[in-house]
Amino acid sequence: MPDLVRFSVSLEETLLEKFDKEIKKDNYPTRSKAIIDLIREHLVKKEWAKGKNVVGTITLVYDHHKRELAGKVMDIQHDFHSIIVSSQHVHLDHDNCLEVVIVKGKTEKIEKLSSRLKTTKGIKYATLNMASTGKEI
Repeated sequence: MPDLVRFSVSLEETLLEKFDKEIKKDNYPTRSKAIIDLIREHLVKKEWAKGKNVVGTITLVYDHHKRELAGKVMDIQHDFHSIIVSSQHVHLDHDNCLEVVIVKGKTEKIEKLSSRLKTTKGIKYATLNMASTGKEI
C-alpha cells in the first residue's frame, strides 16, 4: 500500500454540509474515500484530454428491427477493430438490444468510434464512459 499523507482543507461550512449529505447518500465510508474518487475522476478526464492510451465503454440501445441497423453497427465496429477489446450484446425485449463495446486506445480514435455509433440513424441511446488503464492514477 502506498504511503498515506494527511492534509487539511479549508472550505465553507455550508459546502461541507452539502458534501457530507451527498457522500452519505452514496454510502461512502469516509470523506477521504469520496475525495480520492473525485481526484481520480479528475485525473481520468485529464488523461482523456491529453490523448493518452485509455480504456472505456460505449453503451448503445437500439431497435434491432430497424432496417439494416444491426449490420451498420457491426460494420462500424469492424472499421475500428484495432481498438475494440470486446463487445457484449443483450436482448432487452422483443425489439430492443443493449450493446456494450469495451475499447482501449488513443482517445481520438475512441471518440471517433463513439461518434460514428451515436450518430447512426436508428440508435436510441449511446454514451461513452471514460475510464483509465490505471497507470496514470
